[in-house]
Amino acid sequence: MGACCDHECALDALQRRQRQTLKITLAINALMFGVILGAALFSRSTALLAESLDNLGDALTYGLSLYAVSRDRAAKARVALFKSSLIFIGAAVVAGQIVYRLLSPRVPAFEIMGGFTLLGLAANGVCLWLLWRHRQEDVNMSSVWECSRNDVAANVSVLLAAGLVWLFGSAWPDLVVAAGLAWLLLRSSRRVFGSALSELRAATG
Repeated sequence: MGACCDHECALDALQRRQRQTLKITLAINALMFGVILGAALFSRSTALLAESLDNLGDALTYGLSLYAVSRDRAAKARVALFKSSLIFIGAAVVAGQIVYRLLSPRVPAFEIMGGFTLLGLAANGVCLWLLWRHRQEDVNMSSVWECSRNDVAANVSVLLAAGLVWLFGSAWPDLVVAAGLAWLLLRSSRRVFGSALSELRAATG
């Protein structure tokens, strides 16, 4: 009885920590989505738009993860499957924007790209640090960790793109980095989908 109580208490404590972390990261990503989206539209940067959509996807992901914290393995796996579809949709939107910019090319404002990407990098660095201890706890939290790691990679890539736009005075670096981010999102979607499917089969089999 005591051992059972200890296990339940430990589980409750773990779930409380997970909820607290997810609430903080959800708030950060929701705020950064609005900020980065405004900067992307103003600067006409496709790479920055990809970054803002990544923040939106993460905010939705964290909300879903918050819902799944106290659910069973099968429910967590189903939520992770849905997360993979959100990541895929984000990649498709970025790909569509790349096509649009190829048909209607404009050189983005590199100053805005660089400044707001640094702000995003700081915010996502905080999220990554908060999620580090949860990355191997279950499929729900590991998929969140995956999203956060993607964010940091996206920030670094957009920062590089801003420097290259300034150096060459061309929109091509922005589009190339955006294409790379779309590929990263597709790869992440596939990995989260595979992990969630395996977890779902194990939980229901």
